[in-house]
Amino acid sequence: MQRRVLPAFLALAALSACATEAERRHPAVVFFTEDSAALDDEARQVIAQVAERARARPLSPVIIRGFAAPDTGTASYNRTLSETRARQVADALVQAGVGQGRIRIEPRGAVPFELMAMEARRVEIVFGP
Repeated sequence: MQRRVLPAFLALAALSACATEAERRHPAVVFFTEDSAALDDEARQVIAQVAERARARPLSPVIIRGFAAPDTGTASYNRTLSETRARQVADALVQAGVGQGRIRIEPRGAVPFELMAMEARRVEIVFGP
């Protein structure tokens, strides 16, 4: 009997360790001020919450997408700024106990004004499949 229960328990534990569909669809968002990659207190609170969820789901990769506003500078500058923002968030997650090997950074650069549904000066954090 124990042989059947243990594999079922392990399978259930593995499933609970993966990100839920809602977590993949609705990213956590860290906002930045114009032309800045500095983390404020609100950003650190979001990162702490994400780190807690990440530690509870050790099998899920953490994807960090950085964005910049199109009015900040050149395309190259915005790409660099979006990457710097994403790296700041990644570093904070690592400091909060999330394994660096689980984190993937995706700098997106500037978002065109006509496509901005949300504030462009942000980093989105999503859990992968």
